Amino acid sequence: MMRNIRGTNTAPEIRLRRALHRIGLRFRLHSKELPGKPDIVFPKYRAVVFTHGCFWHRHDGCRFATSPKTRPDFWEKKFASNVERDVKVQETLLREGWRVGVVWECSLRKSEDVNEAALEVANWLNDATAIFEFGSFDNK
Repeated sequence: MMRNIRGTNTAPEIRLRRALHRIGLRFRLHSKELPGKPDIVFPKYRAVVFTHGCFWHRHDGCRFATSPKTRPDFWEKKFASNVERDVKVQETLLREGWRVGVVWECSLRKSEDVNEAALEVANWLNDATAIFEFGSFDNK
């Protein structure tokens, strides 16, 4: 089962990209030149957006950030290394002058939420804030 989990072009990522494109934003994908290969890159705004899965990246307070019951030590280390890597990548990007955004998977489940997330990203691109995070805890 684990081998079927993809790192790029996930369903939430594609939904967000389509919504961003629909509102007129243009971007690059998975730039290998940037740390962490961000999911969406806006060179014009010097900004990147990561679409994080709540399970893998441990979205605090989210009901989708569950932990498997089997091999708890393995999973604890795995999740901790994922979060640590995310922090390092974001810090590196910020040091290099990039703005960093994170959109959580739970906020991309319903089409109206996807549209709201895309509008929030667009608003963020037009202000001067360095860090952006969009996620919902109203997961039904």
